[in-house]
Amino acid sequence: MTLLTPPQIDAEGEQMLVPHADFAPEGPQPMEVASAEATANAVDAQVVDEPPSARFTWKIENFSKVNMKKQYSEVFLVGGYKWRILTFPKGNNVDHLSMYLDVADSSALPYGWSRYAQFSLSVINQIHSKFTIRKDTQHQFNSRESDWGFTSFMPLSELYDPGRGYLVNDTCIIEADVAVRKVVDYWSHDSKKETGYVGLKNQGATCYMNSLLQTLYHIPYFRKAVYHMPTTENDNPSGSIPLALQSLFYKLQYSDTSVATKELTKSFGWDTYDSFMQHDVQELNRVLCEKLEDKMKGTVVEGTIQQLFEGHHMNYIECINVEYKSTRKESFYDLQLDVKGCKDIYASFDKYVEVERLEGDNKYHAEQYGLQDARKGVLFIDFPPVLQLQLKRFEYDFVRDTMVKINDRYEFPLQLDLDRENRKYLSPDADSSVRNLYTLHSVLVHSGGVHGGHYYAYIRPTLSDQWFKFDDERVTKEDMKRALEEQYGGEEELPQTNPGFNNSPFKFTKYSNAYMLVYIRESDTDKIICNVDEKDIAEHLRIRLKKEQEEKEQKRKEKAEAHLYTIIKVARDEDLVHQIGKDIYFDLVDHDKVRQFRIQKQLAFNSFKEEVAKEFGIPVQFQRFWLWAKRQNHTYRPNRPLTAQEETQSVGQLREVSNKANNAELKLFLEVAIGLEMQPLPPPEKTKEDILLFFKLYDPIKEELRYVGRLFVKGNGKPIDILKKLNEMAGFAPDEEIELFEEIKYEPNVMCEHIDKKTSFRSSQLEDGDIICFQKSPQGLISEECSYPTVSTFLIYVHNRQVVRFRSLEKPKDDEFCLELSKQNNYDEVVEYVARHLGLDDPSKIRLTSHNCYSQQPKPQPIKYQGAERLTDMLIHYNQISDILYYEVLDIPLPELQGLKTLKVAFHHATKDEVVIHTIRLPKQSTVGDVINDLKSKVELSHTDAELRLLEVFYHKIYKIFPLQEKIENINDQYWTLRAEEIPEEEKNLGLNDRLIHVYHFMKDTAQNQVQVHNFGDPFFLAINDNETLGEIKMRLQKKLHVPDEEFSKWKFAFITLGRPEYLQDSDIVSSRFQRRDVYGAWEQYLGLEHSDNTPKRSYAANQNRHTFEKPVRIYN
Repeated sequence: MTLLTPPQIDAEGEQMLVPHADFAPEGPQPMEVASAEATANAVDAQVVDEPPSARFTWKIENFSKVNMKKQYSEVFLVGGYKWRILTFPKGNNVDHLSMYLDVADSSALPYGWSRYAQFSLSVINQIHSKFTIRKDTQHQFNSRESDWGFTSFMPLSELYDPGRGYLVNDTCIIEADVAVRKVVDYWSHDSKKETGYVGLKNQGATCYMNSLLQTLYHIPYFRKAVYHMPTTENDNPSGSIPLALQSLFYKLQYSDTSVATKELTKSFGWDTYDSFMQHDVQELNRVLCEKLEDKMKGTVVEGTIQQLFEGHHMNYIECINVEYKSTRKESFYDLQLDVKGCKDIYASFDKYVEVERLEGDNKYHAEQYGLQDARKGVLFIDFPPVLQLQLKRFEYDFVRDTMVKINDRYEFPLQLDLDRENRKYLSPDADSSVRNLYTLHSVLVHSGGVHGGHYYAYIRPTLSDQWFKFDDERVTKEDMKRALEEQYGGEEELPQTNPGFNNSPFKFTKYSNAYMLVYIRESDTDKIICNVDEKDIAEHLRIRLKKEQEEKEQKRKEKAEAHLYTIIKVARDEDLVHQIGKDIYFDLVDHDKVRQFRIQKQLAFNSFKEEVAKEFGIPVQFQRFWLWAKRQNHTYRPNRPLTAQEETQSVGQLREVSNKANNAELKLFLEVAIGLEMQPLPPPEKTKEDILLFFKLYDPIKEELRYVGRLFVKGNGKPIDILKKLNEMAGFAPDEEIELFEEIKYEPNVMCEHIDKKTSFRSSQLEDGDIICFQKSPQGLISEECSYPTVSTFLIYVHNRQVVRFRSLEKPKDDEFCLELSKQNNYDEVVEYVARHLGLDDPSKIRLTSHNCYSQQPKPQPIKYQGAERLTDMLIHYNQISDILYYEVLDIPLPELQGLKTLKVAFHHATKDEVVIHTIRLPKQSTVGDVINDLKSKVELSHTDAELRLLEVFYHKIYKIFPLQEKIENINDQYWTLRAEEIPEEEKNLGLNDRLIHVYHFMKDTAQNQVQVHNFGDPFFLAINDNETLGEIKMRLQKKLHVPDEEFSKWKFAFITLGRPEYLQDSDIVSSRFQRRDVYGAWEQYLGLEHSDNTPKRSYAANQNRHTFEKPVRIYN
């Protein structure tokens, strides 16, 4: 273990930040932690002067042999706190290494503990340190979220590839840089009491929505308009966006505790999965405002969104040498302002209205005048009363082919003057009587990286000097410095722990910074910051919400008084008749569906019987109550009647006698004897010899099971003695031949055994509460008439039956059809049923995929042929049972497909500028030579004798030429591109003085005072002679790449090794730079062609690598 004060942390693109809980969508979950003794042994008592920032290094040897799902590091101290690293070496249910920072002694900490840390986690590249993967974030740790980090830290394929440098001698080196800050107590804080405001509950990843809703709520004019949207008492908040928003705003205004948003998200048409998807707050703002604008049409508040947020600007093109001007007016609800390259808002507005000159090759084609030099720009016609500014903190990096977050320092003022410098942002036609002076109302902050993080808002609701921070459920008072200056972004330097030493300052990029700003025009302040009270709220809404509040208060009161009461659940014959054969088949009753009484514990049980008499109309003297008991085989049956002495006790005493589980429930069976006139009778005397049995009747033709009653029998009596009575209860002829079975248990398997009618009840081991199922004798029944001739076979069928919803893998949201199957069906039977339903002759062409219960999506990998033994194995997903399977129809049988290897190969044509992706499917034992032969039959070659080769390309570099004899089974095309190309003639006959070198395109990027080389485009090989100069090679390169003279003259050429360019002159002998012998990492030595990347780029939205949590926001209703 190494612990030291670290140097500056480099920022990398973050992944989704989540607690480690085995499934992030389920929200924070308690974690298995080491015992207090274990952690105490690892580290001595906490030291007060422990440095607030430090680095911990963890070397894990034999990493690939670690067979634990998760692994903890040693405990280390930072800031007086105990920490450790938690890793999932094989991924936390993802194909990435998962890694988190964990509070080591969370289980031993006092109630309500909280601590805040900024930290980074790194996997060190032991070959080239510059390829070390480092990701950083910040988090407030507490008992609910005692660990935090990155579920998708890095692909396992990269980590375990020995050539990448992350595993050397099977050792992985992980580093944690941690800086600790003191925080206020999270749990004892009462937001309403401290601030007068309440927060919003986070459903999983809805902080982005919460911050926006708080901002909109605190624009009183907007809130008043929402209250005035027409809704009725018959509307359901879950299906009406206006009502759900009214309800939410009302609760924010009048509630004393944080408010839930589930009704609102349900009204959006979102399911649970949507609530665990983090979206973009700017996108949600636009979508929500458009939806409300639409909902407000035709109402008294129509046009409110436009009145508040709509401004207009004018796009113009003005010719310089002729009298011609083209203008176009456009409206906006928010403005997107550049952050990169701008020091503050005014610089962004300057850039927004910057004039572009159209000249040279870019002249403007003006009507009547032809091509003309012109000026192009934007000027504002008017600004809205509420100005929403979206700061472009995220942008697409074309070099890295990914989105990045801009954390640069960017200042914004408390007062914004858009009339500055003679109204330079405004069109000459703008209304000069309007003073465009704005004051800051709210600052929405994003904390984290491009793929995840946290949102919260700083708001001053009345535009006073007092700011408030709205962070989900928590609202705190904040000063102006925290709301403004600390949200500018940039870097923060932490104080050095050892100032006497010459160590580098400990700097953190501030990943918390302003993302959206809301300004209110000062001349409109009185109109916007208006009074909103109960008279603005529809009466039906007030009544509805006050009723909800009363019910909530009642539940709270009941919960507070729960220790004074007992819940008594009373089951009767009527419940058994109603439930058996409909709701349940096994045991006697579902206790959650019987009449419940909430009774004070000190009440005498005899007094409770009076309540029962009133409720059911059964006089007290005719009531006899039985206690239920859970048997060892997990069945639940009436066990014995209450004694007269027990009935004199209090309800509380009786519950303690009957219930060892110590919950607040008492379950009883009410036995009532019925006479000939259907009148209740006093209960018959029960001796030790009497046994109470319950009877179910099975009809094999109808496949029905129903409850027909109960009887007392003598222990030494025999079933043959009661056959006539049973026939009478069933409505059969007195001499009908019937068979009896005892229902013994149903978990894990059904046990229902035949009863010998001539053996006594006692000898058959029957006792109080046992169940006898009977039916007409199955002899003589034709198997075609009934599928389940005996009650035993029927109960086994019921126990195992499973209705499965099948969905096409191409339409994973839509149920296509349902099939009733058995949990015991094997793989072949399941696909046979599916094929039969689809009308397919060959079931082996069906491939199934299981359902992920947490993401509500198909699992990434399909079920292998006969890869699941039973249907239950296909439906289970970590303790949860699903009823969904996905299917697809293959073009060849699945067993055959699984014996094949499928590769996607990009074929680069020798003479045409085109790339075609081919899918090659061959037996796994095939070789690269077989792939090439197969490919030759599918592609167009430049000549008949052309030879092909297969290359491995990754990040625009060639890593390997595959030998023809290499087996294809282990070739991975998931992360690397397989490229096929013709071997140029010049490479086939290399002389002794010739060599083959790598040639790559590159650009330079200066970031954090370091020059970084970024490759792009298609890499290739080039044959060169030992005496050839760069000037001679350039001529061949220009011809090979078809680059025009003017463009080629701008190119630079460098020999690059390990990312460091060494620029070459035309007279330099190129081969002298390259090593003679083959060395590991030959792809890191190449001839670099430096020029701008002019190849067309796909838009980010079209990027197929876009993560699931970057889906667009949609409001469906």
